[in-house]
Amino acid sequence: MLLQHFAINARLFALHDHNEQQKAETLVAKLKAGQNIALVSDAGTPLINDPGYHLVRTCREANIRVVPLPGPCAAIAALSAAGLPSDRFCYEGFLPAKSKGRRDTLKALEEEPRTIIFYESTHRLLESLEDICAVLGESRYVVLARELTKTWESIHGAPIGELLAWVKEDENRRKGEMVLIVEGFKAQEEALPAVALRTLALLQAELPLKKAAALAAEIHGVKKNALYKYALEQQGD
Repeated sequence: MLLQHFAINARLFALHDHNEQQKAETLVAKLKAGQNIALVSDAGTPLINDPGYHLVRTCREANIRVVPLPGPCAAIAALSAAGLPSDRFCYEGFLPAKSKGRRDTLKALEEEPRTIIFYESTHRLLESLEDICAVLGESRYVVLARELTKTWESIHGAPIGELLAWVKEDENRRKGEMVLIVEGFKAQEEALPAVALRTLALLQAELPLKKAAALAAEIHGVKKNALYKYALEQQGD
């Protein structure tokens, strides 16, 4: 429609996963002959969950310049409004269609410390949320960003157990184009044994803090960094 609006009548090629490698050679030949080609997407940024990778790689291998143009990207838009760490994140595209595949994928990401971004379809949203809850635990925080930049846009975040219940309350909450932003894994610090803390306190009275922590850790088989951090926090209090 946009091309029609601006009366652009250039020839269009449909690029799909099944024909991209074959079409790439044809398109590169046209580029070498002096033609210009634009890779466009129906929605969002080309290559982000869309074909185009083989074409771009073939162009670069042929020393043909590839010029990127910034465009909309649902994953980045959702991340910017999710309220979860954005300095480090991983984009995983769509989760597998079947529950076993989804759970296997989620299991592999169970201890991923970075914020995780998924796309999801309307008809699989509930099943995917249930699998996320089962694998990552109901307390893992997840943001559901729906219909971004559109009239019925909504961005709702909660622990996955609560989010699942919220989505089930109203079927409209599972309609549209979805992005799931999942909080990264946070390692729980192990509680330090009381006997190690008592030893640390006794040693601190006679030794420098670092030395006391190292000795107490060696005696009780705990991490010296954990004891040292604990002692520093106690001094701060």
